[in-house]
Amino acid sequence: MSETEYQHPLMRAYWAQIDTRFPQVEAVFEDVMAEALAVITREGIDAYLEAARVIGKLGRGVEPMLAFLEEWPSTAQAVGEAALPAVMALVQRMQKSPNGKAITPFLQTLAAVARRLQAQEQLQHYLDITLDFMERTTGSIHGHHTTFPSPGLPEFLAQAPNLLNQLTLAGLKNWVEYGIRNYRTHPERQKDYFSVQSADSRAVLQRERHGTLFMDVERKLDLYLRGLWNDAEQLVPYSTAFDELRKPVPYYDKLGMRVPDVQDDAHGVSGLDRYRATLAHMVGHRRWTRPQVADNWSPFQRMAVEFFEDCRVETLLIRVYPGLRRLFLALHPQPLEADCDPQTTSCLRHRMAMLSRALLDPAHGYADADLNTFVARFHAVMAQGESSTKEIAALALSYVAKTRRQSDQLAKVHFDNTVIDYRDDNRHMWQFIEAGDEEESFDENRKAAPDQEIQGLPPRHYPEWDYNSQTYRPDWASVYEGLHASGNPADIDRLLAKHSALAKQLKKMLDLLKPQDKVRIRYQEEGSELDLDVAIRSLIDFKGGANPDPRINMSHRTDGRDIAVMLLLDLSESLNDKAAGSDQTILELSQEAVSLLAWAIEKLGDSFAIAGFHSNTRHDVRYLHIKGYREHFDDEVKARLAAMQAGYSTRMGAAMRHAAHYLGARPADKKLMLILTDGKPSDVDTHDERLLIEDARQAVKELDQDGIFAYCISLDPKADEYVGDIFGRQYTVIDHIERLPERLPQLFMALTK
Repeated sequence: MSETEYQHPLMRAYWAQIDTRFPQVEAVFEDVMAEALAVITREGIDAYLEAARVIGKLGRGVEPMLAFLEEWPSTAQAVGEAALPAVMALVQRMQKSPNGKAITPFLQTLAAVARRLQAQEQLQHYLDITLDFMERTTGSIHGHHTTFPSPGLPEFLAQAPNLLNQLTLAGLKNWVEYGIRNYRTHPERQKDYFSVQSADSRAVLQRERHGTLFMDVERKLDLYLRGLWNDAEQLVPYSTAFDELRKPVPYYDKLGMRVPDVQDDAHGVSGLDRYRATLAHMVGHRRWTRPQVADNWSPFQRMAVEFFEDCRVETLLIRVYPGLRRLFLALHPQPLEADCDPQTTSCLRHRMAMLSRALLDPAHGYADADLNTFVARFHAVMAQGESSTKEIAALALSYVAKTRRQSDQLAKVHFDNTVIDYRDDNRHMWQFIEAGDEEESFDENRKAAPDQEIQGLPPRHYPEWDYNSQTYRPDWASVYEGLHASGNPADIDRLLAKHSALAKQLKKMLDLLKPQDKVRIRYQEEGSELDLDVAIRSLIDFKGGANPDPRINMSHRTDGRDIAVMLLLDLSESLNDKAAGSDQTILELSQEAVSLLAWAIEKLGDSFAIAGFHSNTRHDVRYLHIKGYREHFDDEVKARLAAMQAGYSTRMGAAMRHAAHYLGARPADKKLMLILTDGKPSDVDTHDERLLIEDARQAVKELDQDGIFAYCISLDPKADEYVGDIFGRQYTVIDHIERLPERLPQLFMALTK
C-alpha cells in the first residue's frame, strides 16, 4: 500500500512522516496508529513518528522499527510520553557502540518493563542500569576503542520483564553488578548468567528477591505445623520464577507440602501469615478430605466440588482457631455481583468465587437468590457436625444443576478477582478408575539396573567470599570428595624406620603429654567418697563449738585430652618441586612428616583425620580422605598415605570449609585444624591474586566462630607476605623444609599441651 492508498488524509500524512518503505511496517501501520492515537496526545504523536523514522534509518532492518511502533504506546501509557527522549538517547548510544543488535530486544521488552515500573523515574533507573551494563561489558582490543559487543546485554534485555517481576530495581542492580563483576571477561559464562541459566545466577536472583523468603521462615513454619496442627509433614519450596505458561500453585503429595519460595505482603497480610494460611488450608484437607472418583464428572462439577470442599475444611479450621476467619477473609477475593456480564462472558469462575466468599463471610452482602439458598443449605449441613467430602460433593452437584447457564460455555472467561491464591490445587481430591492419556507413566524405566554402580558422591557447594563487594558468592565452589587411592604400606614403615632416632625423642615427649588416669578434687559438699582429713578437722571444729566446714567429700575426674584434629594437606602441583638444598621433593618430605605426626597422634590417643586437597577451577575442588576419625593408623591408612600425589591448584577456602564440616561434628573440647601448604591460595580461573587469599581469610574467621582453631604450617619462604593476612598469628613458616619431619610433630605437641 502506498501513501496515496490511505483513505484518510491524516493517515497519509503520518505515513509520509515516518518515511519508510518496509512492507512489514506498511501492513500494520494503521493498526499501530489507531492504538497510538487512543493513548498518546497530539504533541506526542509527532515525537512518536519522528522516533520511529530515526529507528528505521539505523540500518538494523525492520525489527527495531516494528518493535518500537508496537511497544511505545503501551510504554507511554504506563510511564508517560516524557520518557521518550531518554529511551531514544539509549538507542543512539547502542547504535554508536558495537551493541546495535541489542536495540531490538531492548525495544521489544520496553512496554513490559514500563508496566512493571509504572513511573518515569523508575524507568530512568532501569535505563541507567542498562547503559552501565553495556559500557562495562563491551570489549576492546587496545583498551581505547570499544570493539566487541557485550555478550550478555541481549540476554539481559530479553529477561528484563521476568527479572522485574521478581526483583525491585535495587535487587536488579545488585544482580547485574554481581554478573558484571564475575563474568566480564568470560563471554559464554556471561551469557549463561544473564539468561538466568547458570546455577549461581539463580542463586543470586533468589538472594535478591523481595518478600518473605521461604528459607528465612522455614523453621517458624515447621514449628507452626507441629505446634498448632500436630503435623510434621516435609515442607518443599517451589519457584514461581521460571514457568511463564502456567504459574504453579501450592499442593501436597507423598513427597511433602509444596509452597512458594517467596511470598509478598498482600491485602494487609504479611508474607509469613500468607504461608500460614496456605499450610492451614492444606492441613484441613489432610485431616478431613477423602478422594472422590471423578471419571463421570464434568470440569464444572469438579470445580464446584472443589470450591465447596475448600469452604468445608476452612469452616472446620475456623472452629479450631476462630482467628483464622480474619486471615482467610483478608486473602479471599471479594468480587462484585456486577463485575461479570453473562451475555458476553463465561461467569462460572465469578459465581464460584462469590459463593466461596459467601460461605465464609456472614456479612457477604450478595443478593443472588440461588447463592443465598445454597449458603443456607451449606451451613445447615455443617451445623450437624463435620459432614464429609461425599456429602458436600452432593451439595455441589445440586448447585451445578441449579445454576448452569448456556453462557458458561463461552470462550471468554472472567478471571478478574477470582483467584484464591492461598489454596492448593486440590489434586489430592480426585482418583480415576480408568487411566487416561494424561496418566501414562513415563517413569517406569528410570530406575537404575541392579548391577549399575553409581560412581562418586555428589558435590557439596560452598560459598566464596568476594572482598570487592564484601559479600559471599553463593554456591560458588563445588567440592568433590573421595577416598584416596592406595599404594604400598611398607613404604611408610620404611619412612618411620628412617626416622627411628627422632621417633625415640618424640616418644619421651609423648609420655609427658599422655593423660593421667585420675585427679582428686577435694573440698566438695557432695562427692563420690569421704575426704578423711577434712572430715576429722570438721569434727574437731564441731566439738570445739566452731562452725565445721561442710566440704568433707571429694570426687575424681580423668585428666584426659579431649582433642579432635584435622590435618589438611595441600596437594597442589608445586609439591613436586625439589626442596632447596635437598634431593627430595616437597611432597616426599611432607609424606615423611605426616607419617611421623600420624604415628605420634596415634600414640597419644587423640582423635584425628587426614585429608588432602587440590583444585582445577571452582567447579572441581578435590577433597581426598586419607584417614578417617574412626580409623586407626594401620596398613590401610598407610597405603593411602604412600600413594600421595600432587597436581593442579590450591583453592584453600573451599577445602577448609569442607574439612570443618567433618571436624565441627566431632564431640571434643578442643578442635584443631592444621593446614600444611607450600604456597598461597590460587587457581587457574582467578585472575585477582587477592581474591582467594581473602576468601581463605574469611574461612578462618568462620572456623573461629564455630570453635575450630586453625593453624597453618607453611613451607613457602615468601609466606610472610600473605600468610599473616589469612591466619593472623596462627602460623609457622618452616624455611628449611628438610627439617619438616622433625618440626611438624613438635609443633603439634606445642599446640595441644
